[in-house]
Amino acid sequence: MSPIEVVPWSPRWPEQFEEVATVLRAALTEVPSATVEHVGSTSVPGLSAKPILDIDVVVESSDVSAAVSALESVGYVHRGDLGVTGREAFHAPGPPRRNVYVCTAGTVNVRNHLAVRDVLRARDALRDAYSDVKTTLAGDPRMDIDTYIAGKSAVVQRVLEASGEFSEHELEAIRRLNEGTTEPVGPTSRQITES
Repeated sequence: MSPIEVVPWSPRWPEQFEEVATVLRAALTEVPSATVEHVGSTSVPGLSAKPILDIDVVVESSDVSAAVSALESVGYVHRGDLGVTGREAFHAPGPPRRNVYVCTAGTVNVRNHLAVRDVLRARDALRDAYSDVKTTLAGDPRMDIDTYIAGKSAVVQRVLEASGEFSEHELEAIRRLNEGTTEPVGPTSRQITES
C-alpha cells in the first residue's frame, strides 16, 4: 500500500476545522490582525484529500511573535519555519490530525494556499482534475511524498494560473519548488501546496 493516503472528501472536515478554529480564535483575541483560514484539500467540498486539516493563522509581520505565543499558550508546540520563510509551523495537541501554521500576510505561501482553495471551490472541472491526479498518485504502492508533490505540480499550476493572482516569476518559482528542481531548504520546504 502507498504511504500516501488520499480519501474521498468528508463533510466532517469543515466541522473539525470549526472546532479547532474556535480554540485558535479564542487564543488569538489579543492578536488584532489574526485570521484563521481552512486551506488545503480538506477545505474544498468534493475534493479527495489526505485526511489531515491544513490551517493557516494569517497575521501581519508585526504580530507573528504574539501569534506564536498565543498558540503555545493552548498547547501547540512551535517547530520553527521548517525552511519556509514567513511561515511558522506547529505540532498540534491531540486530534484531529492537522498542520497548523502562523503565516505572514501577503507572502507567496499564504496567497498560494488561499488561491488554490478559492479556485478549486469555484471551478468543479479543476477540482475534479486535481482530485483525479491525487487519487491516481496515491494509488501507486511505491509512491513517496516528494514524487506525490511533483506529480501534482502541473494541475496546481493550472489552478494558480486560473486565479490570476501570481506573476510569471512567482508561478515559475512555485513550479520549481513543487517539482523539486530547486534545492529545498528544510524537510518540508517543498510543501508549499501540499494537501
